[in-house]
Amino acid sequence: MKEDKLKNIIVDALEDIKGIDIRVMDVGHLTDVTDYFVIASGASNRQVKALSDNVLMECKKHNERPLGVEGMDQGEWVLIDYGVVVVHVMLPDTREFY
Repeated sequence: MKEDKLKNIIVDALEDIKGIDIRVMDVGHLTDVTDYFVIASGASNRQVKALSDNVLMECKKHNERPLGVEGMDQGEWVLIDYGVVVVHVMLPDTREFY
């Protein structure tokens, strides 16, 4: 799947669960690791997990499986790696710190 379509699926999934301050950053010119970061905040650990679960579910519907998922247990900062797109969903305090 083209990274633009994947990126749009991810943003839509975050918007569906009312993700806060969703940002898409084109970082392809800065790193060989990924082309895009999609960053969003959730108001609580529960919402961070719900946002992350929705991203995983919506991408799975389009036959996209993540290379890795980290942080689902705590729900403070979840990282979902799709290779060309890396998703960061975190609490506002964590996001502000980093």
